[in-house]
Amino acid sequence: MGGKDCGNHGDDDLRRSCRRLLGILLFLALLVAIIALIVYLVLRPTHPRFFLQDLSLRQLDLSNATAAGAALSTTLQVTLASRNPNDKVGVYYDRLDVYASYKYQQITVAASLPPVYQGHGDVDVWSPVLSGPDVPFAPYLAEALRQDCGAGYLILQVKVDGRVRWKVGNWISGHYHLFVTCPAFLVTAGGNGAPGASGFRFQTTTYCHVEV
Repeated sequence: MGGKDCGNHGDDDLRRSCRRLLGILLFLALLVAIIALIVYLVLRPTHPRFFLQDLSLRQLDLSNATAAGAALSTTLQVTLASRNPNDKVGVYYDRLDVYASYKYQQITVAASLPPVYQGHGDVDVWSPVLSGPDVPFAPYLAEALRQDCGAGYLILQVKVDGRVRWKVGNWISGHYHLFVTCPAFLVTAGGNGAPGASGFRFQTTTYCHVEV
């Protein structure tokens, strides 16, 4: 009986030790989470600022226009700048995919930008070439594009889809989804009545809408 009692006491001590260790680990995890939350709430990272500085339209060809649809081939080069406005927060851009759209339809393949770390007040500039050969185009979009080109103006959107992390001292946050929309206003001296890259010029640097 005495041997069995000693064995039971040993098991009870082990269980108590395990519960105590688990409680300590949970407390430490909760403490770390609270500290991270306090740091985030105190510093409140401001979204990165994005600007579309230039857009050069090299190709804009609409072909096979029928009642069933058309195909649009587009090539353009954009100059996109980003600035980190935070004084104490760095930004890791782990993924940045850039593409162009017309009236909410994507018209180029997404180009991936290299990952980069952006320190306090730093500015980064990228100039990717975006292309979309023979992209299926709805008839109403083809007609809208003809009308815009005939009027001598064109509005495209340059979009960025990415993943970012914040860095405060040695602490690095989890991933956040970054979505950027930059309007691009292009004009020509006179409408030629048909789509085409000839004559279209980027009008002015535009501020981009950023969501994180």
